[in-house]
This record gives sequence, C-alpha cells and structure tokens, in this order.
Amino acid sequence: MPAAAMTVGSRTFQALGTFATLLVTDPDALEPAYDLLAAELAAIDAACSRFRSDSELWRVNHARGRPVPVSPLFADALAVALAAAALTDGDVDPTCGQSLVRLGYDRDFAVARRRGGPLRRPPVPAGGWRRVQLNLDRREVTVPADVMLDLGATAKALAADRAAAAIEAAVGGGVLVNLGGDIRVAGSPPDSGWRVGIADEVGFDTSTATIEPRQVVLIRAGGLATSSPLGRAWRRGGVDLHHIIVPATGRPTDSCWRTVSVAAASCVDANIASTAAILRGGQAPRWLDGLRLPARLVRHDGSTVTVGGWPADSDAGGRPK
Repeated sequence: MPAAAMTVGSRTFQALGTFATLLVTDPDALEPAYDLLAAELAAIDAACSRFRSDSELWRVNHARGRPVPVSPLFADALAVALAAAALTDGDVDPTCGQSLVRLGYDRDFAVARRRGGPLRRPPVPAGGWRRVQLNLDRREVTVPADVMLDLGATAKALAADRAAAAIEAAVGGGVLVNLGGDIRVAGSPPDSGWRVGIADEVGFDTSTATIEPRQVVLIRAGGLATSSPLGRAWRRGGVDLHHIIVPATGRPTDSCWRTVSVAAASCVDANIASTAAILRGGQAPRWLDGLRLPARLVRHDGSTVTVGGWPADSDAGGRPK
C-alpha cells in the first residue's frame, strides 16, 4: 500500500508557542503516544521556558551568579545548547537571552509580536557561552549575573528527539514528532517512508501547521529541521526583527537565506546545522556539504541551493495533494 494511502494515527495541537503534530503507524497507539508526547512537552516547558517564573531556566537566570541545582532534564538541555555553541564556533549561542529582551522578545511570542512601539534600549551582544558553568556530576549550573540564557534554539529539537524515542520504546511501531518544523522519526516507518512537507514561502510562520509546503521529501530515520528568520518575526518602531541573533552584535542576522532545511541523525543535529546555516549566509552551502548533511537552502527570491544529496524540487515528489 502506498505511504500516502496508509491509515495512520494523527493529532495536532498547540504547544511551546508553536504547533505539535504526532503521527503513529498504529492508530490504536495514538492516545498513549499522545500522553507521552504531552508529558515530554510539559516537562521541557517547565525546565526551559524563559517566560515562566516557576521554570528552572527562570531560577538559573535570576540567581545573580550563584550556583543552582538543576534536574537531569535541564542539565541535558543546557549541555546540548553548550555543545551547539562549541560545534558552531559560537554562532548558535544560548546566552542571547538579553539580546532578545532588548529587541522586544521579552515575553511569550504570541504576546510580544503584538507590541509595536519603539524599543527603549539599544541591542546588546550575547553574554558569552564559555562563561556558563555546567557541572554534570553535581547537576549544578552557574550563570554570571550579567548573562541571560535562552535555550529556544535547541530545547524544542531536544524535546522532539526525546519524545519520539520514548514513544517508540513504549508503544512500538513507527512515530513522527513535528514541533513547529523540528521533526524526529523513530521505529518502523511506513513502507515508502514518512512524507514531510518542506515550507519556504515568504509568509513562513512556525506558529501554525497550515503552511503550504513547496516540496515533499521522504524520510525513514533521524531528524529534519527548518530554520528561518521569518519563523518568529515581529516589528518594533517600524523596524523588522526576528529571533536568529548574531551573538557578537545582539542584532538579528541579515541572512541571504529565507529558509534552510537540514536532515541529520537527530533533530538536535539538524536544528543546530540549519540555524548555523542561516547565520553563516553565503558560506553555509560549502559548510553543510563538508559535513555531508543533506540540506535545502532558499534565497529571498525563491531560488534554491541543495547540497549533500538533498533532492531537487522536481525529484522530491512535488506538492502534496
């Protein structure tokens, strides 16, 4: 039976300021799979939300330089974020929290994007990821008083990886977890693989699941992520802003790419690479090709560059029906 004709269990809902879509090859497993996904998303939000005063991240950011004991989940999330910074030579820096606050992203995005007044303070560079101390043995974090962490660049991708693995282990079969374009699959996929729509339009918005795909690819394992300066964009005082920050300046990057999609062994790996590619601009295709990561990069005029064996648009199955 063709993958498109298979009956799969499916559920889409709002979570982490975006949409979450769950697919399972066994429809009878949908409810227990959903419960596991919902629990993972609740846990990652309680650990890593920058806007919840009861979150672990809030406690760490407001500890004024004192060491803070943290949960295994938060330690894992911070370790991933620091690894992302190391792997990208600091391009994907988890200490851009204060930079985002200065740009008006100081509360839940749905609220922040509705505020259009001028900014009151100038941009500020990232605090510096090397200044963050994570003691994994003691599960203790120390952040300097002038540094604010933001784990948004990697925590959602980590949640997709963790949830897919937990669901596959508990209910078996095949599973796909999509958190606002951060995708991880696990278990046995449909016969032809999972059909994944790739969006790249000018109106790209990761807060909605109704984006029109421009290409469809098939994946059987691993992760896939799409990053874009359009995904979380807002306007303040007549200036267009977005969430992908140049750490050295604290300003949004002026990238030549409107979207970058990357496939990798995990969603975290794909997310790190796609975000770094936006920041690296014209150097990104060669960098991604050197890593042997399949990727599709879309310029603002709609023209595309593919590397690492990513199929050209005409070879990838076209638009979904």
